[in-house]
Amino acid sequence: MSTVQGRRLVQHQREGRRWYAVLACGDVPAEPLTATSSAVGIDMGVASFLTTSDGVQIDNPRYLAASADRLAALARRKRGSNRRCKAREQVAALHAKVRRQRRDHAHKTALWLVRQHDLIAHEDLRIANMIRSARGTNDAPGVNVAAKAGLNRSILDAGWGMFLAILSAKAESAGRTIIAVDPRNTSRTCPRCGHCAKENRITQADFRCVRCGYAAHADLVGASNVLRAGLARQAATAV
Repeated sequence: MSTVQGRRLVQHQREGRRWYAVLACGDVPAEPLTATSSAVGIDMGVASFLTTSDGVQIDNPRYLAASADRLAALARRKRGSNRRCKAREQVAALHAKVRRQRRDHAHKTALWLVRQHDLIAHEDLRIANMIRSARGTNDAPGVNVAAKAGLNRSILDAGWGMFLAILSAKAESAGRTIIAVDPRNTSRTCPRCGHCAKENRITQADFRCVRCGYAAHADLVGASNVLRAGLARQAATAV
């Protein structure tokens, strides 16, 4: 149900037993923030929610994983029982709480970024492709299905897509620049000498260039290369 009040569209939504009023305002003027002369690249991850090119890591709160035990307990209720029906409502309410927590975290992190930096470069992630099933087909079965399914859950729990959409909206309102860059090889390329090799990644977290010996956390390397690519795109656009 929705009503129009002046320039505001008021929508009433029901989620479980709760009702929410959602306000959408038109012709809202942008409020550019004061320039900071700062640019940053961000690397999205699972172990850490994101890492910036200046070395800041934001923890991944893993809201869904934190609720996994309770969700599993509710799922064990006997089918057809009154307790099962009640448990279904509790599961829906718990998932709604996780969505609110994830959205709140995304808003706070995005606001922090746009307040600190004039330009924010991020990976142009194709999240739908990343979480596609690993099972494959009868002719071409998938490999490491269980591991891939676990990674998919972690990606969805992190809420990358929601965060990037919120970041883009806040940046536009604040007069900041957002640049999405090709994520390929960003964590395999040495930010010091430019050498790109699979062997540069010692482990998931560790990077050491086999040519020049530069060593750092792989997420920091990725964020640094994302920033460099973003600045290059901005310079090319300005020409």
